[in-house]
Amino acid sequence: MNKVTLAVIASVIILILSAIGSYNSLISHDEAVKREWGNLESTLQRRLDLIPNLVQTVKAYSTYESETLQKVVEARANATAVKIDASSLDNPEALQKYQQAQNQLSGSLTKLLAIAENYPDLKASETYRDLLAQLEGTENRINVARQNYNNEVKEYNYALRQFPGSLINKSFLNLTTKDSFAAEAEARTVPKVNFGK
Repeated sequence: MNKVTLAVIASVIILILSAIGSYNSLISHDEAVKREWGNLESTLQRRLDLIPNLVQTVKAYSTYESETLQKVVEARANATAVKIDASSLDNPEALQKYQQAQNQLSGSLTKLLAIAENYPDLKASETYRDLLAQLEGTENRINVARQNYNNEVKEYNYALRQFPGSLINKSFLNLTTKDSFAAEAEARTVPKVNFGK
């Protein structure tokens, strides 16, 4: 074999290895996004599991807040009814609907916790304090899980769009970009503080 033939064979081998590496990298990124989505779902489920206990505890101390308690129960039911799995993450409408249900639940919980401030006996209850600590920890875990998911989505989308990943994707995989888990619209506005003046 002459040098030109060896150079062509070496180039073909390098291209094949590069294509295999890009293919495997795209698969790895896709799986990482699905894994982080599963972690986020698990953490959101933990919050859903805590809510009935929190509602029952507040209900035991409060006889006047039935409307708020009912809204929390309805928001939880809505959040459990809206399902999205890892195979649907490339559907922006489904992801947005899921996020809206979770945001509605967060808003209802905020109102419930604000009402609890009016009941000193409730705030003094060990059960309530434990549930509140668990809920606070869960909310922190949700935030971390959202950040991890969004980081994986960013890496995944980047891998899909860069060369040679984009070429390998178009040729073999046909994967689509995914949307990040977005912040609530209210998170973009600065809260107004009024000290009664």
